Amino acid sequence: MTMFAAIQLTSGPDVAANLAVAAPLLAEARSAGAEVVLLPENFNFIGAKDIDKRSVAESYGAGPTQDFLAKTAAALGLWIIAGTQPLKSAAGEGKVTNSCLVYDASGACVARYDKIHLFDVDVPDKPNETYRESTHVAPGREVVVVDTPAGRVGLSVCYDMRFPELYRRLSAAGAEILVMPAAFTVPTGRAHWETLLRARAVENLCYVVAAAQSGVHPNGRETYGDSLIIDYWGRVLARLPRGSGVVSADIGRAAMLATRAGFPSLSHRVFNS
Repeated sequence: MTMFAAIQLTSGPDVAANLAVAAPLLAEARSAGAEVVLLPENFNFIGAKDIDKRSVAESYGAGPTQDFLAKTAAALGLWIIAGTQPLKSAAGEGKVTNSCLVYDASGACVARYDKIHLFDVDVPDKPNETYRESTHVAPGREVVVVDTPAGRVGLSVCYDMRFPELYRRLSAAGAEILVMPAAFTVPTGRAHWETLLRARAVENLCYVVAAAQSGVHPNGRETYGDSLIIDYWGRVLARLPRGSGVVSADIGRAAMLATRAGFPSLSHRVFNS
């Protein structure tokens, strides 16, 4: 078995301060035995306004946040799946990508996923809570699976979890663990968060690791929290309802593969696209 951890944060507009909060939590996860750890969406920055993310966006491969991740991964001997951060986009118009970078235990960046489904939503029953992520963010296009010590990990971000066809593609590409860093709103989190995560686990016979933002941020936005680790049968193995901290669980890859062999629903699919 391999221990997998998720970190929950309440990020704000100061990148250095957010990294200073993340650093001891990453060390705590490693000290507890984790070999792979997931950070939440927007772990390094949640600004006063959506447009502010453009001012802190780094070029891919260079910048304070990427340097921090590479150095921390190497120092701890820890795989870090780095939630998301804004990176400068080639799409023009000053837009950024909402990007998840993966660092191996030597500090090398071995994978990148740009969030595909952007959160352009008026939150139900919250007339003043409107999001237009596409105003400042360019969507990704590529499905990404990466080999880690815990198994093959399929990358996704937050709003992606509402689109099961993405996870079918990740499963078809060999994903055994689905990661979902998130900054879910409270109304949608209360209604759908756990349901969606457990559904993605069950229908794909995959582990799900979801690292969340939690609480009231300096800009007044409140996120739902409830970081979860769920097994391939939909059982919740660990959770952190609120606040900053670490949650972890063992990934039993052999048991998952045995279940897939004995309950071969993935091979019974009729519609494959």
